[in-house]
Amino acid sequence: MLQTTNRITGRRRWWALATVMLTMLFASLDQTVVSTAMPTVIADLHGFSLYTWVFSAYMLASAVTVPIYGKLSDVFGRRPFYLFGLIVFAIGSAISGMAQTMLQLVLARAFQGIGAGAMMSMPRATIGDIFDPKERGRWMGAMGALFGLSSILGPAIGGFITTHWSWRWVFYINLPVAALAILGVIFALPRVRLPHEAKVDWWGTLLLIAGLMPILLAFTWAGSRYAWSDPVLWAWFAGGAVLLVVFFWYESRAADPVLTPSLFKNRVFVVSLVLALFVSMTMFSSLMFLPLYVQGVIGLNPQNSGYLMTPMMFSFIIGSIVTGQWMSRTGRYLRLANGCGLVIILGSVLLTQLHVDTSYWVVSADMVVLGLGIGGLMPLANVAVQNAFPYRMMGTVNSTQQFVNSLGGVVAAPIFGTVMNHRFASALKANLPAALQGAQGSALAKLNPQSLITRQAQEQIHAAFTSFGPAGEQLYQQFIAGLKLSLTQATHTMFLLGLAFAILTFLGTWLLPEVRLKGKEYFEDEAGGGGREAAAVSDKAGTAR
Repeated sequence: MLQTTNRITGRRRWWALATVMLTMLFASLDQTVVSTAMPTVIADLHGFSLYTWVFSAYMLASAVTVPIYGKLSDVFGRRPFYLFGLIVFAIGSAISGMAQTMLQLVLARAFQGIGAGAMMSMPRATIGDIFDPKERGRWMGAMGALFGLSSILGPAIGGFITTHWSWRWVFYINLPVAALAILGVIFALPRVRLPHEAKVDWWGTLLLIAGLMPILLAFTWAGSRYAWSDPVLWAWFAGGAVLLVVFFWYESRAADPVLTPSLFKNRVFVVSLVLALFVSMTMFSSLMFLPLYVQGVIGLNPQNSGYLMTPMMFSFIIGSIVTGQWMSRTGRYLRLANGCGLVIILGSVLLTQLHVDTSYWVVSADMVVLGLGIGGLMPLANVAVQNAFPYRMMGTVNSTQQFVNSLGGVVAAPIFGTVMNHRFASALKANLPAALQGAQGSALAKLNPQSLITRQAQEQIHAAFTSFGPAGEQLYQQFIAGLKLSLTQATHTMFLLGLAFAILTFLGTWLLPEVRLKGKEYFEDEAGGGGREAAAVSDKAGTAR
């Protein structure tokens, strides 16, 4: 049955909700499951130099396509792009499982990422098609809980599949789940027939991809393939920036732009995007380096250090659910955003107190506090920005926000990695025993901290020291003490950086305008005009009502 809007009503809404939840769960599981299997993949396919590209190719392809899917789904409906994303993701999974070389796997993951872009943007937009903003709070919280659950289950599932079946089944397992989701989409999501002729902004789409790709590639290569001072790297940045300027110039004149410039006149939209970026930076400064700290300083093995994230993810789930319920009952979010920002600061402050002798349980408790704040704020920002625009623009505003979230991870990884390595090198050089100062100390300080805390590296270093007798053993113990202290000091720097972003997040929440969450009246704009009416939804909506 054809409709003129994406709205889903009646009993079919619950089938649509089940499909959304299934898609979200297995899309978010994919990354953590694949991460667990990668050491086995590398041993089988070799090509260690392409290791990071298994993830980068997927992230880049999905990040670039998210805003495009969002806009097109507002024009042509969610259903075709949901189906396209699921089919492409399934084909990419199958090809990944059949890969015979690392290069083939990287290319297959890039293709898989094109489908993942739809699976990242469509579920949240579909939640908006089912529930009005006031109802939506509790369901966005449930979706946040699914993300946390996938982070807990992913490593265990990936380890089981890799150990008992084969790493290839990490990808093949997606096929039956994708088939089930495709059936759900066909049954539950409506086919949309537009009351007017739709025009696709192909030139704007091409300019957006051409502008984003050089910048995202530059961030991916920074600190690894190219030094931050390398002119080639900055040529990529400059080229991408010029193309994005051309893109925004073109979009301001396009009849039906893929990314409406008037969105940025809305203060709820702008502040929500900035908050999403700050929260991403706060989260990555913690999540990227805590495993390094607990393995190198506390001494947990990689498997047990992976369990460190479990308490945080449980608190993330609790924060998401509590925030969602609060917004649905009160119709307000501003004071709740302030409170979540304060909790994020508290969690970040606690992490800066970690030292060489901190226990695993203290680290876990600190992560619980941080998880409560982040888990509460992320779905809140999503509901706030959706509520600030007409229903017809749901896909566009949602996917733009999702893109910024993805961008935070792409940008944070190389920048934070470079800061961490430089801080570790300077700290290790200062903390080495006097007998190792000089050429040997400089060589050790240049090593990546990840390469020094592995069991194999520790055994090799220990064997080299003990070959000098009792004095060598004593020197080795001094070296290990210096290594732990250096790791503590380096991660402390990263936690301070995370605290700075946490403070910015808290301050940003006070700039977020509060628009009382709409009920059934939210869908009344269905009969209205096009996307240009977004310009009318400006700062006037920024006062509490």
